[in-house]
Amino acid sequence: MKKVYVRVTSDFDATGYMQPKSIVWTNGKVFPIESIRDFRPAESVGNFRSDCYTVVAGGQERHLFFEKVDPLFTGRIGRWYVEVPS
Repeated sequence: MKKVYVRVTSDFDATGYMQPKSIVWTNGKVFPIESIRDFRPAESVGNFRSDCYTVVAGGQERHLFFEKVDPLFTGRIGRWYVEVPS
């Protein structure tokens, strides 16, 4: 599997919970997230911690990951990716 970094629109509630709303694919196509089925910490890749959201977008279940950026990069909190077959 390889990582494809994508743009994601998301909302934050009053508790700080981040809820993704749509995925913008690399070609600009927007996939609204119809539901979130699961949320859990994911295995670390390199030195980055990640969270995994199991979402339904475009009628298909996908794993959407939020990779938390190294704390040395104070202007960024992380970035989103989807795993696709290599």
